[in-house]
Amino acid sequence: MRIGTMRRTWITGAALLVMGLAAGAEAASTAVPDPASSPTVAAIKQRGALRVAAIGEFPWLPENTTGSGPQFSGPAWLLAEEYASRLGVPLEVVPVSHETKVPILATGDADISIAPLAVTPKRQEVVDFIVYSKSSLCFFGKADNPKLKDVKDVDGLNRDDITMAYFSGTPPEAWAPGRFPKMQFRAVAGSGANAPVEEVMSGRADIASIDNVAWPQLEKQVPGLVAFPSGDACLESDEMATAVGLAVDKKDTKFRDWLQAVYDEVKDKVRAEELRILKEGA
Repeated sequence: MRIGTMRRTWITGAALLVMGLAAGAEAASTAVPDPASSPTVAAIKQRGALRVAAIGEFPWLPENTTGSGPQFSGPAWLLAEEYASRLGVPLEVVPVSHETKVPILATGDADISIAPLAVTPKRQEVVDFIVYSKSSLCFFGKADNPKLKDVKDVDGLNRDDITMAYFSGTPPEAWAPGRFPKMQFRAVAGSGANAPVEEVMSGRADIASIDNVAWPQLEKQVPGLVAFPSGDACLESDEMATAVGLAVDKKDTKFRDWLQAVYDEVKDKVRAEELRILKEGA
């Protein structure tokens, strides 16, 4: 075979490979519903924008108040941008309050609500959710506490010589005794802080619970603490977990199913963005 022929053959093979990869990527991408089958898509296409109800909340949808750059960031924003890109339209932000971020879907003034929402049975009666995150608990104590020296995981905290502090009237008060039947508990009055840190630092308690999203900041502010589970496992804890997602009206199931399918394709990027926000925002 002459060199020229070999070269042409190699180029043709490479081109076919690239075309094959592109075709595979396109096939993996979920098609946007036909406007004839989805009233929401039809309205978006006619309007020329994807309207998203939004209110800032760390770490899912931090708001940029500098006056320059994107208005929001975080996993909910990344997902909204992905939806808009695939629909071929820009995003149109509809500001909402905590009271209106769900009802606005029923009025049709927003196509989806990217305001971070905890999934509850009551909300599930009126909207569908695309779950992309969760809120959960970590536990922290002083790293030099001898009782915690050999504790490797959360299960290892279930001992009768370990005392946990919590704010009275908060969810851990009812949840923790079932999770840690051997543990001792100490209820304290709420102080507006994320966790009863003083109880741990003073030695009146060995550990306390904290929302997983608040742990990176506490770890930075108060040296000498240790978390259970440790490292990134704290940020992805399943302890007392509540699903967090964006909401869509129940009426258009084609649109809802498309939103879910797109999330399934990009969920690794969405999770990576949340971890970035958590670590950089601490």
